[in-house]
Amino acid sequence: MNEFLSILIAKYNYWIYITLMMVGLYGMIAKNNLVKKIIGMNIFQTAIILFFISIGAKKGATIPIIIHGHGANEIIRAKDYINPLPHVLMLTAIVVSVATLGVALALAVMIYRRFNTLEEDEILSEINKE
Repeated sequence: MNEFLSILIAKYNYWIYITLMMVGLYGMIAKNNLVKKIIGMNIFQTAIILFFISIGAKKGATIPIIIHGHGANEIIRAKDYINPLPHVLMLTAIVVSVATLGVALALAVMIYRRFNTLEEDEILSEINKE
Protein backbone atom coordinates (compact mmCIF):
# COMPACT_ATOMS: atom_id res chain seq x y z
CA MET A 1 0.00 0.00 0.00
CA ASN A 2 2.82 2.38 0.88
CA GLU A 3 4.53 1.66 -2.45
CA PHE A 4 1.31 2.39 -4.34
CA LEU A 5 0.90 5.70 -2.51
CA SER A 6 4.48 6.73 -3.28
CA ILE A 7 3.90 6.02 -6.99
CA LEU A 8 0.73 8.14 -6.92
CA ILE A 9 2.56 11.03 -5.26
CA ALA A 10 5.52 10.73 -7.65
CA LYS A 11 3.19 11.12 -10.63
CA TYR A 12 1.24 14.10 -9.26
CA ASN A 13 1.46 15.98 -12.57
CA TYR A 14 -0.60 13.26 -14.29
CA TRP A 15 -3.33 13.66 -11.68
CA ILE A 16 -3.40 17.40 -12.39
CA TYR A 17 -3.78 16.74 -16.13
CA ILE A 18 -6.52 14.18 -15.54
CA THR A 19 -8.37 16.66 -13.31
CA LEU A 20 -8.07 19.38 -15.94
CA MET A 21 -9.30 16.99 -18.63
CA MET A 22 -12.32 16.01 -16.55
CA VAL A 23 -13.16 19.67 -15.81
CA GLY A 24 -13.00 20.43 -19.53
CA LEU A 25 -15.02 17.37 -20.48
CA TYR A 26 -17.64 18.25 -17.86
CA GLY A 27 -17.84 21.78 -19.26
CA MET A 28 -18.36 20.51 -22.79
CA ILE A 29 -20.98 17.91 -21.90
CA ALA A 30 -22.95 19.30 -18.96
CA LYS A 31 -23.19 23.03 -19.67
CA ASN A 32 -25.88 24.54 -21.91
CA ASN A 33 -24.17 27.88 -22.49
CA LEU A 34 -22.09 27.84 -25.68
CA VAL A 35 -19.30 30.02 -24.25
CA LYS A 36 -18.97 27.66 -21.28
CA LYS A 37 -18.73 24.75 -23.71
CA ILE A 38 -16.02 26.58 -25.66
CA ILE A 39 -14.04 27.33 -22.50
CA GLY A 40 -14.41 23.66 -21.46
CA MET A 41 -13.01 22.62 -24.84
CA ASN A 42 -10.07 24.99 -24.38
CA ILE A 43 -9.33 23.62 -20.88
CA PHE A 44 -9.44 20.08 -22.30
CA GLN A 45 -7.03 21.01 -25.11
CA THR A 46 -4.66 22.69 -22.65
CA ALA A 47 -4.60 19.60 -20.42
CA ILE A 48 -3.69 17.40 -23.37
CA ILE A 49 -0.92 19.78 -24.44
CA LEU A 50 0.51 19.85 -20.91
CA PHE A 51 0.36 16.05 -20.76
CA PHE A 52 2.31 15.59 -23.98
CA ILE A 53 4.91 18.18 -22.98
CA SER A 54 5.46 16.43 -19.65
CA ILE A 55 5.96 12.99 -21.20
CA GLY A 56 8.49 14.45 -23.64
CA ALA A 57 10.83 15.58 -20.84
CA LYS A 58 13.71 13.51 -19.44
CA LYS A 59 15.75 14.12 -16.32
CA GLY A 60 19.45 14.43 -17.00
CA ALA A 61 19.07 14.50 -20.78
CA THR A 62 20.44 17.15 -23.08
CA ILE A 63 19.39 18.74 -26.35
CA PRO A 64 19.93 16.56 -29.44
CA ILE A 65 22.95 18.34 -30.89
CA ILE A 66 26.01 16.21 -31.62
CA ILE A 67 29.04 18.37 -30.90
CA HIS A 68 31.85 16.31 -32.40
CA GLY A 69 30.11 15.42 -35.65
CA HIS A 70 30.99 12.39 -37.73
CA GLY A 71 34.07 10.40 -37.01
CA ALA A 72 33.98 10.82 -33.26
CA ASN A 73 35.01 7.82 -31.22
CA GLU A 74 32.11 8.23 -28.78
CA ILE A 75 29.02 6.10 -29.08
CA ILE A 76 25.86 8.19 -29.40
CA ARG A 77 23.13 6.89 -27.13
CA ALA A 78 19.56 8.05 -27.75
CA LYS A 79 18.68 7.80 -24.07
CA ASP A 80 21.04 10.73 -23.34
CA TYR A 81 19.03 13.14 -25.50
CA ILE A 82 15.62 14.77 -25.25
CA ASN A 83 13.20 13.98 -28.06
CA PRO A 84 12.14 17.37 -29.49
CA LEU A 85 9.23 15.97 -31.51
CA PRO A 86 6.54 16.11 -28.76
CA HIS A 87 7.45 19.72 -27.99
CA VAL A 88 7.33 20.74 -31.65
CA LEU A 89 4.00 18.99 -32.16
CA MET A 90 2.54 20.67 -29.07
CA LEU A 91 3.70 24.05 -30.34
CA THR A 92 1.62 23.35 -33.44
CA ALA A 93 -1.26 22.17 -31.22
CA ILE A 94 -1.14 25.47 -29.30
CA VAL A 95 -1.53 27.39 -32.56
CA VAL A 96 -4.44 25.16 -33.60
CA SER A 97 -6.01 25.56 -30.14
CA VAL A 98 -5.86 29.35 -30.32
CA ALA A 99 -7.31 29.32 -33.84
CA THR A 100 -10.09 26.94 -32.77
CA LEU A 101 -10.91 29.16 -29.80
CA GLY A 102 -11.07 32.24 -32.03
CA VAL A 103 -13.32 30.60 -34.62
CA ALA A 104 -15.58 29.11 -31.95
CA LEU A 105 -16.00 32.47 -30.19
CA ALA A 106 -16.69 34.19 -33.52
CA LEU A 107 -19.38 31.59 -34.25
CA ALA A 108 -20.82 32.15 -30.77
CA VAL A 109 -21.08 35.88 -31.51
CA MET A 110 -22.88 35.14 -34.78
CA ILE A 111 -25.25 32.74 -33.02
CA TYR A 112 -25.96 35.35 -30.35
CA ARG A 113 -26.74 37.97 -33.01
CA ARG A 114 -29.12 35.57 -34.75
CA PHE A 115 -30.92 34.07 -31.72
CA ASN A 116 -30.22 36.64 -28.94
CA THR A 117 -29.10 33.85 -26.61
CA LEU A 118 -26.20 31.46 -26.09
CA GLU A 119 -28.22 28.78 -24.28
CA GLU A 120 -28.26 25.59 -26.32
CA ASP A 121 -31.79 24.49 -25.45
CA GLU A 122 -33.26 27.91 -26.35
CA ILE A 123 -31.40 27.92 -29.67
CA LEU A 124 -32.64 24.41 -30.50
CA SER A 125 -36.23 25.32 -29.64
CA GLU A 126 -35.96 28.43 -31.83
CA ILE A 127 -34.61 26.34 -34.72
CA ASN A 128 -37.47 23.83 -34.34
CA LYS A 129 -40.04 26.67 -34.55
CA GLU A 130 -38.74 27.72 -37.96
